[in-house]
Amino acid sequence: MRILLTGGCGFIGSAVIRHIIHNTSHSVLNVDCMTYAASPETVEDAPESERYTFSQTNITDTSALEKLFNSFKPDAVMHLAAESHVDRSIDGPGVFIQTNVVGTYSMLEAARKYWMNLEKEAQEAFRFHHISTDEVFGALGPNDPPFTETTPYDPRSPYSASKASSDHLVRAWYHTFGLPTFVTNTTNNYGIWHFPEKLIPLITINAIEGKELPVYGKGDNVRDWLFVEDHAEALVKAVEKGKPGETYAIGARQPRTNLEVVQTICRILDELSPDSAGPRERLIRYVTDRPGHDFRYEIDPSHAEQALDWKAKHNFETGIRRTVQWYLDNRAWWESIRARRYTGQRLGTTAP
Repeated sequence: MRILLTGGCGFIGSAVIRHIIHNTSHSVLNVDCMTYAASPETVEDAPESERYTFSQTNITDTSALEKLFNSFKPDAVMHLAAESHVDRSIDGPGVFIQTNVVGTYSMLEAARKYWMNLEKEAQEAFRFHHISTDEVFGALGPNDPPFTETTPYDPRSPYSASKASSDHLVRAWYHTFGLPTFVTNTTNNYGIWHFPEKLIPLITINAIEGKELPVYGKGDNVRDWLFVEDHAEALVKAVEKGKPGETYAIGARQPRTNLEVVQTICRILDELSPDSAGPRERLIRYVTDRPGHDFRYEIDPSHAEQALDWKAKHNFETGIRRTVQWYLDNRAWWESIRARRYTGQRLGTTAP
């Protein structure tokens, strides 16, 4: 299979590329415009493979996308490129609308024009796989059942609203034009090569450096945590097995409060790299919550597990230990980012 994949130098996209190159015979074209959160190192040894190609292209450039489709001739699209940080969407929502909504529209139109000129058999085999988030479903209360594929949409942040918009566009192109699209929605990912603005890498790096560990509110917000390599495997199975018009909710059944996550990272670091100043939980600081902070996300992945013949291999304890060890072993990568691209400052403090 020839896969045109967007956002392949980002966190989840690079994990998918690594999985494709190391575990399948598929070929992949990585389309990435290389924003602040993209790193070429994340694809590791993929550039050495004859099955890997890279194009620095913005997904809002429809004419450039059309040329890529016609030259690469993909059998499938995996659309991961997106602005994804809720805090940044509070400070500057415009880029989220441009990339997540307009960019998805451009991808759909370029794919549709290409698909319409395929032979009938190739048209039927073609897939447009749109990767999305569980945040489009809104927030759960403490006793609400987890999200499923049929949960109504109720986005609460500029980020989740932009992703909900893109999901609706993808389904509209299926129902109106017949383009064989489907959607996967996932819960919070974590793991190696994660840009250090998100909770787990930010806390891990701050704890390594002996800096304060900011926890929003009381730290009781709950997220369902999925190790990124498990998600990558699920996404590749989805593009191989996914049915047009379907939705697959992908999760690991590993809910934790933010405070539990931070405490776990502290405990593992204290074991792997003790701090002479004392246990790292001393660094925890409770800070003002962000505007509109959703209380809880959790996914019931039963349908995806059965339909895709997939189940997450890592529980949170094994996944977070691998992650913390990786950040200890790869200081050069994140120290470079801290020096030049993101210093660890708080984002998303704009008043509602």
